[in-house]
Amino acid sequence: MIQTLPDLFPGPLARLGQTLTLAGDPRPSVDLQQYLAPQQLSDNLLRFAPQYADADRRALASIWIKYHFLRLVPAVLTASLLHNWRLPVHVASLRVVIGEDGLPEVFVLPDIGRPWSREPVNGFERFEELLDHHLDPVIRALCSQVKIAPKVLWSSVGHYYEWALGEVASAGAPEARTSQGRELLTTTCRPNGYTNPLYGSIRYVQRPGTDEPHRQRKHCCVRYLLPGKKLCATCPHTDNPPAGYQPDAILAREA
Repeated sequence: MIQTLPDLFPGPLARLGQTLTLAGDPRPSVDLQQYLAPQQLSDNLLRFAPQYADADRRALASIWIKYHFLRLVPAVLTASLLHNWRLPVHVASLRVVIGEDGLPEVFVLPDIGRPWSREPVNGFERFEELLDHHLDPVIRALCSQVKIAPKVLWSSVGHYYEWALGEVASAGAPEARTSQGRELLTTTCRPNGYTNPLYGSIRYVQRPGTDEPHRQRKHCCVRYLLPGKKLCATCPHTDNPPAGYQPDAILAREA
């Protein structure tokens, strides 16, 4: 029987639950609508990386929101696949504690959640609340303000999702549940016929002169649009840098 949040994240997975807390936490928090409101978003981005205040906002927002995905998605996946547990992450009920660095420090859940009363029929049912009622509205809200393609942000979701799936499988999650988890990465369309935005998020490609497959994102996170930012290790442009890539550029304010 799950009694506390730490019970959902045993042993080496404990770190995945450290960005979750429950209602009653005394730290100031905001709801998701406030968190992504234009003025709050601008403040978050400025606090996150003041050196890029005048740089490409799409790239800055893309890097910033990665922390949101990293600090929530693996936790939801872990609780679900290890314990068959549903964490309540609907945007209407979740709150966020924003750190001094403008990043989501802790997500405040309305309650601890509950187990599934029956096994979900597939991975899309299992993660419906996360996909449809959290990630989709968050990504839509951010893209409407910074004019970045949603596929860029979904690719970042998939990056952390695929990594967490491997961690949870190694921790002993039942194969039937991990198989459902993999459906979100290997199925082109959802049961309702709509395109699955997580399909093929991560690829393993063979690079010349190497023995091991190279882990590669489906879409670039566009961080290279920020002066001095290099392509990340999983970037699909690693072997063919995009136009405008200037890894040795110096910020104008530092020149």
